[in-house]
Amino acid sequence: MRRRLGPLTMQQATTQALKAPLPGADMKTAQRDVLVQTLKERFESHMHRHPTVVWADVHERLNANKLKALQDMEATGGEPDVVGSAAADGTYLFCDCAAESPSGRRSLCYDAQALHARKLHKPQNSAIEAAAAMGVTLLTEAQYRALQEVEDFDQKTSSWIWTPPDVRERGGALFCDRRYGRVFVYHNGAESYYAARGFRTSLNV
Repeated sequence: MRRRLGPLTMQQATTQALKAPLPGADMKTAQRDVLVQTLKERFESHMHRHPTVVWADVHERLNANKLKALQDMEATGGEPDVVGSAAADGTYLFCDCAAESPSGRRSLCYDAQALHARKLHKPQNSAIEAAAAMGVTLLTEAQYRALQEVEDFDQKTSSWIWTPPDVRERGGALFCDRRYGRVFVYHNGAESYYAARGFRTSLNV
């Protein structure tokens, strides 16, 4: 469930969310039940995201590992939901569907190499490493654009996306947002980080 930030600064919230033990690591039955109910209610409230999908079919595929990842997505503000129908292999795709870039994953540079290279004012973590710890992956540009076809996201924030090796080898990393009714792809130095930039993830279930 989404945490209330209260008086915490965004940096403190990000530190707590990404440095503390991951919420799904020791899920009790009651926690799993609450998570599944939250996912079910969100699924049923946003059928335009998955008009041909039946919740019972998704529910059957929610094993312990998938629930752990989904709990971590939920706890860091991602509001995960199914996007689209089953893939050719029978899996369903969950994506972060929060209106803005997930609040518990901001102020992060792109990857561990960038984090190590930054000498001053290091962020607490990197997007790639945080996603790996959660058991999920950053959206690709194609996935991000597909998500934006479902709804309008990141109209005030931006999100790191998976960066192709040829760009990363040159020191850059990619991020996206929606402005003026369009989706834009930009670049930054991978060491950069901003309070209004997080990252969106995907999970096959």
